[in-house]
Amino acid sequence: MYLVVLGLALIIMKYMEFGPVATLSWLWVLSPFALAIAWWSWADATGFTKRRAMEKELLRKQRRIEANRANLGTQSKSRKGP
Repeated sequence: MYLVVLGLALIIMKYMEFGPVATLSWLWVLSPFALAIAWWSWADATGFTKRRAMEKELLRKQRRIEANRANLGTQSKSRKGP
């Protein structure tokens, strides 16, 4: 997402002829979009995106379980001692 935002900023700067971006080639200005496509392709191909989504869901589930236990006033399953 950061690369897309950077690419949009560079396009706007190039179009408005602002600063040093005005002298850059369009190839350099559009390169963040190519990098974003490469990143998303790699992330989807390796399962990185799916693992991150599963980790978020597991964390959300654990927080919900802990909150429910706290609301019920019970202890966790791994209670040690009397």
